[in-house]
Amino acid sequence: MKKVVLAYSGGLDTSYCVVYLTRELGLEVHTVIVNSGGFSAEELAAIEKRAYELGSSKHEVIDVTQRFYQDCLRYLIFGNILKNDTYPLSVSAERMFQSLALAEYAREHKADYIAHGSTGAGNDQVRFDVAFSVIAPHTEIITPIRDQKLSRQAEIDFLNQHGFEMSWEKAKYSVNKGIWGTSVGGVETLTSHQALPESAYPTPLSTTEPVSIEVTFAQGEPVALNGEALPPVQLIQALNELAGRYAIGRDTHVGDTILGIKGRVGFEAPAPLILLKAHHLLEKHTSSRWQLLHKDYIANWYGTLLHEAQYLDPVMRDMEAFLASSQARVSGTVFITLKPYRFELLGVDSPYDMMRSKVATYGEENDAWDGRDAKGFIKIFSNQLRIHASLSPSPALPDGEGA
Repeated sequence: MKKVVLAYSGGLDTSYCVVYLTRELGLEVHTVIVNSGGFSAEELAAIEKRAYELGSSKHEVIDVTQRFYQDCLRYLIFGNILKNDTYPLSVSAERMFQSLALAEYAREHKADYIAHGSTGAGNDQVRFDVAFSVIAPHTEIITPIRDQKLSRQAEIDFLNQHGFEMSWEKAKYSVNKGIWGTSVGGVETLTSHQALPESAYPTPLSTTEPVSIEVTFAQGEPVALNGEALPPVQLIQALNELAGRYAIGRDTHVGDTILGIKGRVGFEAPAPLILLKAHHLLEKHTSSRWQLLHKDYIANWYGTLLHEAQYLDPVMRDMEAFLASSQARVSGTVFITLKPYRFELLGVDSPYDMMRSKVATYGEENDAWDGRDAKGFIKIFSNQLRIHASLSPSPALPDGEGA
């Protein structure tokens, strides 16, 4: 029997793929789930049990959580990256590292085929296929859902026909869970006006009493939560659990897909949204204005290229070098209050806080210049505007008037 490595999550699409690849194509299926930090040991055990029930010959769990943080997530934090000012690239970033791990596994085990359960309408198919074609170029790709243009109901019917009970209610929402957020897709996200119901989100609201927390950063990386030093991955997971109880981090992202169509997806990402906003606030206090201005467009491009499956392009390493360099003084503690469905940034404490400079205080007093210096600066600063206005009528001035 020829061997196929299947990107397996335990959901409807990949469950269909296991049965189809074994029953219809007669292949030896190796199910591989790549854990990027979003699954508990109990969840992984249940997913493995289900894979063998469906017909998997071998099931593997590859944990890429540390690699994912070190090679990607910390740069998303450095860049305060939110796609369209909304989405923390939860699945976008995660899929690339899942794809790389799967391709490496398929190459190592000399698989004849590598398969995934993506449809033909979204971004994931591009991310998987790009990584597979670069890392395992001699392994043929099989995509049953995409090739057969299957609806979710058709997949359910197929599984039921082969003796595997699956109901529409269980498969109503497509959920992708990872350390950097959980995406939720359903019938509501296929529209432009409907919101996901409360029941669609995996983490329900369970705490309503406000609580104050502290997040400490060292050179841009989160290193302590409420004064307790934690490795970044553990800190993110702890903050996800803590803020998730407040149902923080829910939103709906609307964006342009790689294929050129609009897409809409719900998500919950408590830790990512808090960390990105807290880090950004700390940067406002500790970074120069030119650092902040240049970081904005570099971070935007980094997020865009990552989202569009270009992680392996060398320009990404160039941008990572800049983002890392910009974090030399981004150290300190950010004070935050958690409330149901939202959080508030209260302030920061940092030895590099430029507002604490003894040179000058905004709007009050300074020791670096006096009134004459200020008048001279303003006169020179306005030179170009006054010269331009003196040579031609300005739309901002009455007709014919100049400086």
